[in-house]
Amino acid sequence: MQAKRDIVILGSTGSIGLQALEVISANPELFRVIGLSAGFGNHKLLADQAKKFHVPIIGTSSTEFSAELPAGVSVICGAKASPEIASIPADIVLNGITGSVGLASTLSALSAGNVVALANKESLVAGGELVTSFGRERLIPVDSEHSAIFQAMLGGKRNEIKKLVITASGGAFRDRTDLAGVTIEDALAHPTWSMGPVVTINSATLVNKGLEIIEAHYLFDIPYSQIDAVIHPQSVVHSMVEFFDGSTIAQASPPNMKGPIAYALGYPNRVERATSPIDWSKPHSWEFRPIDNQRFPAVDLARRVGEIGRGLPAIYNAANESAVSAFLSKRIGFTSILRVVSNTVEKIEGKSLSELRDLSDVSALENDARTVAEELIKKEGSSS
Repeated sequence: MQAKRDIVILGSTGSIGLQALEVISANPELFRVIGLSAGFGNHKLLADQAKKFHVPIIGTSSTEFSAELPAGVSVICGAKASPEIASIPADIVLNGITGSVGLASTLSALSAGNVVALANKESLVAGGELVTSFGRERLIPVDSEHSAIFQAMLGGKRNEIKKLVITASGGAFRDRTDLAGVTIEDALAHPTWSMGPVVTINSATLVNKGLEIIEAHYLFDIPYSQIDAVIHPQSVVHSMVEFFDGSTIAQASPPNMKGPIAYALGYPNRVERATSPIDWSKPHSWEFRPIDNQRFPAVDLARRVGEIGRGLPAIYNAANESAVSAFLSKRIGFTSILRVVSNTVEKIEGKSLSELRDLSDVSALENDARTVAEELIKKEGSSS
C-alpha cells in the first residue's frame, strides 16, 4: 500500500487550492495536508480548512489573522508567509498562487528540497532560469495544458518529439469580431471553464496562452519554434505532442482541473476516480482552428519576448497584471490591455537588459514594468 504523502497547498482558498482539497478529501488514505497558505482575507475559510484537515501550520499575507483557530495551529502572517510555508519539508508543495508573487514561494520550496506541483505559471514566466536551475525533474505541471503534454510525452522518446501543440478554449470572445465596448461581465463569462477573475481575463485576451507557451518552453526545454497553440472550443483535448513519424498523441478529459491536480499530487501513480471521464455513450464533435493573431496578438508577442529572454517575459507578465487590474477596476477598456502590455515591452526592451541572477533582479524588473504600465494606463484611461 502506498504511504501517505505530506502535502503543502499554497493558495488554498483559491480555485486550484479548493479543488486540490476536494481531491485530498476524497482520498484520505493517500494524502495528508501539513501546511496551508492563502492571500489577504478569507481568514474564516482558511481556519475552516485547517480544522477539517487537521493542519498544524497555516499562513496568510495579511498582517494579522482574524478568525478563530483550533488549538495547536500555528499561524504565520505577512508577505513572507507563503514562502515560509513552502519551505516545510513535504512530499509535494502545490503552488496554486495567482500571479508573479508566487515565484518567491516556488523558489523557497525548491531551495528546501521539495518537489513542486506548479499551477503558478508566472513562476516560470518571470523566473524560468531561476526555477529550472533546481532541475526540471523537481517540477510537476498542474496547468491542464502542461499536464497533458507531460502525460503525452510518455508516448515516445524525447528525441522523437517534433512539436508541442497547446490547445486554447479561445476565451469569452473567440467568436466575437468586435471587441470594442466589452464589459467586465462579458470578459468573465468563460464558455467552458470556471476560474478566478485574472485567469479568466487572461483567457479572453489569450495572454494566458502566451504565458503557457513560455511556461512550456521552460518546463520541457523545447524551443519556441516547436511550440504551437490552436483554438479548441470544447476544451476536452487539453494539449498534444506531435512526433517526428507524423503521430500526434493527445490527452483528453472533460474541462475539470481535478484531473491534472490529482495527477500531480499522485505522480507517478494515478488517483482513482479523480474526475469524471468522457461519456462515450453520447456523440461528440471536437473542433480545432488556428488562432487569429490579428485579433489576439498576445501569443505572438509572448513568443517574441520568450525568444529574446533577458527578463522580457517578466516584463510581459508584470505589465499584463497591471493592465488586467486596471480593467477590472474600470480604469481602462478591454482593448487597452494588450496595448499596455505591448507598449510596456517596447519601452523597456530598448534598455540594457541582462540575465536574471536572483529574485531581487526579477522584482526590480517587474517594478520597472509596472511603473511604465501605470503611465500607459493613465493615458489609456484619459483617452477613453
